[in-house]
Order: sequence, then structure tokens, then C-alpha cells
Amino acid sequence: MNGRSTLNRLLLALCGLVLLGGGLLILTAGFDLYHRLRVVPPAGWPVAMPRDVLLSNADRIRWSDQGWWWWAAVIAILVLAAALALTWLLTQLRRRPGAVQLGGTPPAESVELRGRALGDVVASEARTLPDVEQASAHLTGRAAGPQLHVALTLTDHGLPAPVLQSLCRGPVAHARESTGLTHLPARAHLHVTRHKARRAE
Repeated sequence: MNGRSTLNRLLLALCGLVLLGGGLLILTAGFDLYHRLRVVPPAGWPVAMPRDVLLSNADRIRWSDQGWWWWAAVIAILVLAAALALTWLLTQLRRRPGAVQLGGTPPAESVELRGRALGDVVASEARTLPDVEQASAHLTGRAAGPQLHVALTLTDHGLPAPVLQSLCRGPVAHARESTGLTHLPARAHLHVTRHKARRAE
């Protein structure tokens, strides 16, 4: 389990616990279970009887009397929460596929290849190309239509065009042939390694 999956499960578990607790609190008061089970709720319990409300008239008046800074802070917190939720949603939509199906009809007649394993193989082969100092690769998109992303760091005398041709004819072509994904889109990001300025003589 990678870090992203762990974070997703923790967030979902936290949201589920909050929603479950709120729902049980309202249902318990709505069905008057405290009275039926002869249980005394703690002092200051928000909802204890069927006619209780979460926000009383006194509470509404008290919060309405606050200055403009209070409502500005509330709006800022809500906007921040919405932005974080939207960012998390967009991250899930761009998540990396866990596996790629190789031949046959999944799952009975096919073999699963881990997306991380394919990326590691492509990156390992790309590091052997001339004028390539470092390489990394990973898959994005859905499992039915993955995309290959390769990041290359060139040496200080490397030329992008020959390296890109070698990448397409070598690691990318081998990845398409080995997986059977003839229409596997590939995107390459080329960087040049930092080097000291040379003195002209």
C-alpha cells in the first residue's frame, strides 16, 4: 500500500466516522431512545429529545451579534475546506493506475502487470540511453487507457532530439510491445543537468 492509498483510506475513514456519529446522534434523539432505554444523556448534549434542534434561537441570536470578522473567518474556513476537497478530488481523478491488463478478458484470462513495475522497467532502460544521466517513469490515467510519463535528465552535452528518438525507439516501443498496448500514449519531460560555467580562453 502506497502513501496515497493510506491517506485516502484515512480521510475516508475520518469522514465516515463523523457522518456516522452525527447520524446516530440525530436518530437516537429522533426515535426518543434515551427515554425508552431510560438513559440520561450527558449535560449539554446537543440533541436529546425528538423536539430538540441543533441550533436554538438563543444560539442563532448570539452568533448573529458577532462582528464582521467572525463571518469573514467562517467564510474563509469554508472556502479553504472546499478548495482542499476539490484538490483531493482532482488528485483522485489523476491517480495512477494500479495495474495494466495484458491480453485476454480480465480478470479470468488476463495477467496483471503492476503500473509501478512497468514504470521501473522503462526508467531503468531509459537510463542506459546515451546522454541520459537520470530517468524516471510512471503511468497515469485509467487502467483501461493508461498514459506513460517519462522524465529524463540529460548530461550537459546531451541533445534533446537524438535522446527523444532513442527513447521512442527503445524503452517506449518495448513497453508497447511487451504490454500489447500499441496505442499507449507517452509524454517525455527533458531536463538538463546543472553544470559549472566553463571559462572561455
